[in-house]
Amino acid sequence: MTWLRRTRRRMRAVQRARARWRADTARCRAAVSAARGTGTPPAVDRPGPAPTGFSLLPWLLMGLGSLSNLLQGTSPDPWAGALGLLAFDSLYVYVTFRSFDREKREAAPTRVALLLMALVTTALALGYGGDWLMFFPLLGLAVGAALRGPWLGRTALLLTLYAGGVCAVRERWVDATDIAYDTFLSSMVTAAILGLSEAVRELRAAREELARRAVQKERLRFSRDLHDLLGHTLSVIVVKSEAARRLAPRDMDAALVQITDIESVGRQALTEIREAVTGYREGSLATELVRARSALSAASVRPVVRQSGTPLEPQTEALLGWVVREAVTNVVRHSDATCCEITIEGAAERVRLTVCDNGTGRAVTRPGEGIGGTGLTGLTERLAAAGGSLTAGPSPRGGFTVTARLPVQEPQFAVTGAAGVTSATATASRVR
Repeated sequence: MTWLRRTRRRMRAVQRARARWRADTARCRAAVSAARGTGTPPAVDRPGPAPTGFSLLPWLLMGLGSLSNLLQGTSPDPWAGALGLLAFDSLYVYVTFRSFDREKREAAPTRVALLLMALVTTALALGYGGDWLMFFPLLGLAVGAALRGPWLGRTALLLTLYAGGVCAVRERWVDATDIAYDTFLSSMVTAAILGLSEAVRELRAAREELARRAVQKERLRFSRDLHDLLGHTLSVIVVKSEAARRLAPRDMDAALVQITDIESVGRQALTEIREAVTGYREGSLATELVRARSALSAASVRPVVRQSGTPLEPQTEALLGWVVREAVTNVVRHSDATCCEITIEGAAERVRLTVCDNGTGRAVTRPGEGIGGTGLTGLTERLAAAGGSLTAGPSPRGGFTVTARLPVQEPQFAVTGAAGVTSATATASRVR
């Protein structure tokens, strides 16, 4: 019944290891989900020091029986036995320390060392028997530490049958059964524990990488939103300030109207920045069209707005509002145009927004950013995330054209911001 009690203890150890692994996995998944939603690194315990070959050295105490036989002089040819014991222990230490490095574990020298261990173990078992048969479980432990994947089960089974056969030749069948069972259990339990340990560490590393990427993505979203807000608002303030300065000497009432608009734009910008910080801002297409008319008129650019088609979903309107905001901002700042046309055409499946002007049609190309700089880059990425597309460039008729296409019915928007803000907010820009 001794082997039965040992089996039960080892099976309980395996079950405890599996329970810890499942708990760590669930905790890692919960932490990753929290990081995706909030953009903050998960507060999960840091992994402890990685296991090394020192954790498997205490099992060499199983060979104390053979060492005792050598010291007491009960084993024949003690010098050969001592050399065999030294060779086995050296190979065991070599294999176990290499088993905790994947490249070294899969290298040919490790496989050769395992084969030499098997030969030394066979020679000692056939030559001495008794306590020397315990080297087979130690060999199984080294096999479990060094092998992974489908070859582990096959090798462990073959080693079990081989150990049982060798022990049956040297000793009784009862002893052979115990040694074979111990060999199989030591190899499989060792492989299971070490494999679970590696899986947990890989999960923790993946969790930290996902958390780091979530934080980077949230920072990128926030920086783009601030770019969209401040770029448009400051441009409108500058244009209206210039208009007020020109009108002040000859028409104070008209200049006061422009100054009132500047105050209104500034207050609205403060509100939007507060909303952007909290992550709840969502644009409105109608509001952006009104602002576009005001900004273009103040810059002496004639606005022409055409809109057709069915009503749009709120998410689609928010995306198109960003396109109008940034495209008009760049018309005011860089185009030297006298007319700007904004056309919104809704169809059954897709909606198209076109912003074109009759300006110079030139665009600045910055190193590493392409035409339009960071605004156009952000626009392309966000429209692609929303299932849409973007084309921007000089128009054949002259001027510059930005065209955004989006599905009318969005299947799903990618959530990256705090409190569920959608990351698929479009940024149309022609910084030229």
